[in-house]
Amino acid sequence: MEILPLKLFLAPLLVVASTLAGRRWGPHLTGVLVALPIVAGPILFISYRAHGADFAASAATSSLLGLVSLAVFAVVFARAAGRFGWLATSALNCAAVLVVDVLLSFVHATAPVALLITLLATTIATKSLPATKPDLPEVRRRPPSWDLPGRAVVTAGLVFAVTTAAGALGPKWTGLLAPFPVATSVVAAFVHAQHGSAATTRTMAGVLKGLYGFGAFCVLVAVLVRPLGGVAFLVGAVAAVAVQLARDSGHPAKLPPCSPRARCGRCPDCRRPSPPGTPPPPR
Repeated sequence: MEILPLKLFLAPLLVVASTLAGRRWGPHLTGVLVALPIVAGPILFISYRAHGADFAASAATSSLLGLVSLAVFAVVFARAAGRFGWLATSALNCAAVLVVDVLLSFVHATAPVALLITLLATTIATKSLPATKPDLPEVRRRPPSWDLPGRAVVTAGLVFAVTTAAGALGPKWTGLLAPFPVATSVVAAFVHAQHGSAATTRTMAGVLKGLYGFGAFCVLVAVLVRPLGGVAFLVGAVAAVAVQLARDSGHPAKLPPCSPRARCGRCPDCRRPSPPGTPPPPR
């Protein structure tokens, strides 16, 4: 019963907070926030409390591999968003994640090897994002009154379903499903429906950036939970935040470039002067 409040409230609070932050500072920050292990962390911690350190270490290693599915989700969602509506895009991506998770269930790797696989997948995914083409005309609309409650309710339902199914499947599938893009899929669907494919791509770029901190959390839990017990989760959480802060301060986010004929005016590339002879963007 102690995990039930985490299932119902923790992830929805993250989605609401990231939504508000995204409205203030942009969709890229939204993606970074929802990629932090705020859902997987509690799942792994309760698994440790219920089943012991060996179970938690194995599940954390599987969660590292599960981040490959999250990287695939980000690329497929960003590319599908330019062709399909939010519902078809969300359904396609959930199916893609489950297929990748099934394939990953046959992979057996140590935590360091799983980390290398995740870092490689994240790097490839970042380079595979589509170029952003602003959704013109861009209209600033006031979100409907049901927007935040709707995101919270959908997130709580998805978290409850995934964690309930994962609990009976052992450490391998518990770990693979822990990073299932629950909060990410909700945020991405709402961003796509309300702001279009360009904002969706920027959100997915933020998600991929957040996977580095997520990976640090998982690998530290996998390595340290046996000698340190529950303290390993605190160490992992601090490391995840530190990695994100270091990347933000030392390596500003590199988003896919906008088309030179449709400049958004917000990203670094678009704030540079246009090349001579470039037509002005449509109004």
